[in-house]
Amino acid sequence: MFNFLKKNKKTSFHAVADGNLIPINKVEDNVFSEKMLGDGYGVQPTSNDVYSPVAGTIVSVFPTKHAVTMTTDNGLEILVHMGIDTVELNGAPFEVFVKEGQKVTPETKLATMDLAELEKTNTTSTIVIAITNMDLVKDMPTVTEGPVKANQEVIAIDVTK
Repeated sequence: MFNFLKKNKKTSFHAVADGNLIPINKVEDNVFSEKMLGDGYGVQPTSNDVYSPVAGTIVSVFPTKHAVTMTTDNGLEILVHMGIDTVELNGAPFEVFVKEGQKVTPETKLATMDLAELEKTNTTSTIVIAITNMDLVKDMPTVTEGPVKANQEVIAIDVTK
């Protein structure tokens, strides 16, 4: 009835590491590139530190330390997946610094990812940021491919809630 009072809220998404920003359809894994888990983007990191892409709350840290999920205040569910096929490494190249229920911002370091160790195992280090509940996204902008610094805003998303 009072829909005119509702305003779309923008959520800022940031680079999670220094590196190269790529659209999700260029991620080297079909589950992500075909958007089976949702839309988003990837960062091919050049540094070991991984930061939160958004302000929100940590929902879960996978036991293998390769992924973290979080929610934003306006309900977006975000998956931060560190590397491709890294679940098989049983947490070896990762150290996680956050826990479930913790509030985070783009300045919060989520984890470190040992890029040299990933290279030794011939494992792709691309970090994928996927929005897993796209029904809340009014319009998904395309990221501009190129170099980024950790915490740099890469897109702002209109949320319909």
